[in-house]
Amino acid sequence: MNQKLTALTGPKILVQGQFRENLTLITCDGQVSDIVAVADIPSEAEVIELAGGYLVSGFVDLQVNGGGGVMFRDVETLRIMSRAHASIGATSILPTLITDTPENVSLAIDAVEQAIAEGVPGILGLHLEGPHLSISRKGAHDPSLIRPMTDEDLTVLLDGAARLPVLKVTVAPENVTNDQIANLSQAGVLISLGHTDADFTTCQGAAEAGARCVTHLFNAQSQIGNREPGTVGAALALGDLSAGLIADGVHVHPECMGLALRSKCGPGQIFLVSDAMATAASDIDGFILNDRWIHRSGNRLTLKDGTLAGAHLEVATAVRNVVEMCDVPLATAFAMASETPAALIGATHVGSFAKGAQADILHLTEGLELAQVWQRGLLV
Repeated sequence: MNQKLTALTGPKILVQGQFRENLTLITCDGQVSDIVAVADIPSEAEVIELAGGYLVSGFVDLQVNGGGGVMFRDVETLRIMSRAHASIGATSILPTLITDTPENVSLAIDAVEQAIAEGVPGILGLHLEGPHLSISRKGAHDPSLIRPMTDEDLTVLLDGAARLPVLKVTVAPENVTNDQIANLSQAGVLISLGHTDADFTTCQGAAEAGARCVTHLFNAQSQIGNREPGTVGAALALGDLSAGLIADGVHVHPECMGLALRSKCGPGQIFLVSDAMATAASDIDGFILNDRWIHRSGNRLTLKDGTLAGAHLEVATAVRNVVEMCDVPLATAFAMASETPAALIGATHVGSFAKGAQADILHLTEGLELAQVWQRGLLV
């Protein structure tokens, strides 16, 4: 079988944490084949000359509620969301179901399983943000649907973990037990703490039971105080925990973002998420969520009472923001949007230009504007 080689050349290429010049990215049949010097481009390759800027791996977004004018609900909405987010650089996403009924949780698992089986590009698995959250930190989640985790819920989640390549579940320790966290973690579920008023000691216990992440750092969670570090303090102090960050300058003050990035204890790391809603990659100015109108004003999404309701954010913008607002090195910022989240969920086939990885490629200008996107080697 003839294999089609493509050589992308011209921009600086992110290789093992550094931008390097005078290199060429070689792809073959939808995968990264090699990175070689310009002089070593194979003679049979189709050479695509690009005008400077940067070549980086496609973004990996672990919190995507909607996009392209729709919220996640079924396979068709997944198709729309996949296309919409690929067009703005997130070539791999975790569709996220916000707090919902037991029936809709099961349907979400079915939909993602079907989408992956049908080859919908970019769908890595599923993120269930709720319903086992804290009422006091509900944010825009419907309080009538928030509830403790039951044995029946645990069974559904364990079944989902067996059927999906990735299952991330955001929980509040107030509404789950450490035994439930341990059972889910041992089954491969990525447990993330969020929408919680838990204190440091409770979060520490959840981490010891297997929780490995915190959802949208600083938002909808107990804050750092002088005598109680809270969930935010746990996210920064506990090396077992990674944390997603909505770097839109609305959800978190830039100085708080910078403080968090400078103080995070490893090996857990802070990574970028969009928390995108239906407005992403669309021109709609609002939508319905659980019978409530969500209004967009600029890059801010709110309920009628002003409560933030997700975000209108592209990951490329989040990258620019942490570079410009927090002095994060450019290569580090791109890793926060790709390699770091991919590693957290064990998705070794995306998030970097490792040989054999999926050829999800972004070309950005020197001003960090998205110029072109390839997904699985095909121009989006």
